[in-house]
This record gives sequence, C-alpha cells and structure tokens, in this order.
Amino acid sequence: MDLVLNVADNYVLTPYVYPMSWPEEGALRQIISLLVLTNLGATVLYLGLGVISYYLIFDHKLMKHPQFLENQVWREIKYAMTSLPWISIPTVALFFFEVRGYSKLYDNVSDTPMGWPGMLFSMMSFLLFTDMCIYWIHRFLHHKLIYKHFHKPHHVWKIPTPFASHAFHPVDGFLQGLPYHIYPFLFPLHKVLYLGLYVFVNIWTISIHDGDYRVPGPLMKAINGAAHHTDHHLFFDYNYGQYFTLWDRLGGSYRHPSALLGKGPHDLIRKMTDEGKLNSNGGKANGCVDRGPSITQHQLILLLPLASVVAHQ
Repeated sequence: MDLVLNVADNYVLTPYVYPMSWPEEGALRQIISLLVLTNLGATVLYLGLGVISYYLIFDHKLMKHPQFLENQVWREIKYAMTSLPWISIPTVALFFFEVRGYSKLYDNVSDTPMGWPGMLFSMMSFLLFTDMCIYWIHRFLHHKLIYKHFHKPHHVWKIPTPFASHAFHPVDGFLQGLPYHIYPFLFPLHKVLYLGLYVFVNIWTISIHDGDYRVPGPLMKAINGAAHHTDHHLFFDYNYGQYFTLWDRLGGSYRHPSALLGKGPHDLIRKMTDEGKLNSNGGKANGCVDRGPSITQHQLILLLPLASVVAHQ
C-alpha cells in the first residue's frame, strides 16, 4: 500500500492537502491518508466494476425470479456503501503496519532469491492460501451462534447481482477479507503483484455474484464460479469456497451447480412463465406486487461521483 501512498503524497497530498509542517512519514498523517485512500479505492472498485458487470454481464432476466427482492439493487448498494467505511478501519491498521515495514512485501524481483519463478509461485500460493482461509472463515460465519449476527445480511440476496458482492455486515466483510492482508505478513510478495491481486480479488468477488453461470468445461469441477456461489445463496450449506472447489470437496460441502443441471434460477423462471405464474415483467400473474423499478443507467452513473464524497466522510 506504500506505493499508492507515495503516489498520492507526491502528486496530491503534499502539494495540495497537508501543511508543510506535517511530514510524510508522520504516523497520524499516514493513518489519515490510508483511511481516505482505502475508502476511495474500495468505493471506486466496487461501484465501477459493479456498473460494468451489471450492464455487460449480469443477466437481467434473473430479476424476474420470485426470490429477487423489490428494489434489490438499490438495497445492495446502500448496504455495501454503509459497510465499506467500517470495514476500512481495521483494514487501515493492517495497511499502516505494511507501510511501516512490518510485512514481507518487497520492491524488486531481485530482492528474492527465486526471482521471476518466485513471483509466479507467490501468486499461486496467495490464491491457494486465501481460498483455504476464506473457506473456513465462511463456514465459521455459518455457525448457528454466529450466522444471525454477522453473515445473515449477505444471504438476504438469494439471487444476487454484482452489487451484492460487497454487501456484507462490516464484521463479515473484514473477516472474509482478512486472509488477503495476512498473507504478506507471512510470505514474501512483490508490492506491485500485491496491488494487482487486490484488484483481481475485487473482480472475482463481483464475478461470482454476476449471474453468468457459464464455466469452461475442463474447469467446471475445479473453479468456484457464479453458478456455484448462487447455489450457496440459495441452499445455504454448500459451496463456501472463493476460487476453487477443493475445500468444499474435502469438507463435504460441495454441490454441483443446479444451473448446470437444468434446475437453476433461469429454469425456474422459464417454468413459471410457461405455467402462467409470471408475467413478462417478472411479476406474479395473479396481480400481486411485482419486483419494483430496476435501477437505471443514469442513477448508477450518478453514484460514481457520490462515491468519492462518501469515501471522504
């Protein structure tokens, strides 16, 4: 995170924001700067990638599903935007220790004896380590004594959209993000690769909520995609993994995606439509309340500048 902080200091914070009496290496200044940058970065990634996925990938026919909630997209965004600032507080504490040099992050490929092969190895080990940790954290959050307090809000979205990706209770969101921040304190990792993996993690988190259930054939048994994760939202006790199905298979919680068996959300929508139980707008054919207005492109675009204001508060 010190790379981002250095760029912000050089081009924005030192010349335009902080007084000259505040040295760049001052602890209080670094904490404030990290808090602002973390909130701004998380918000831009969430809304920016969410908008792209919502309009280019997410299948809007899923909004006809009987378990898709009224005004769900707005509710997902509101919940995420409320939680992200709280999640950032303990996250910034970890970033601060990184900036202070307590992690094993390094600047140059030559700083590690393994060189470029070490970069590739650290990338794979990062994915495997975090996938393992998140699996067990996720299962812990499903414990009957824990679930209702922290993880239940995320399961409100039975048919998630990309905006459900970050719609967590703050404790839930921090715990599931913790392995990403712990890794560089335990294992060497290049700083640029760490930032790249951080962006990748956000893209992946959105992708498993995007409603695109296609999985390349050879990877179907190994990769935990949107089809797998949607079944987790629907059936609760299955498919806890983040990237891979390995730990679900080892832990006895793997479920082959219903969408790939002809029994998924799209299949239910088609069946209910054919039976006359859904009208063309997704509302119940007997005149019951429908899904409510969906979010518009104009409204989503307006959220991007607003996100900067929220992130600075």
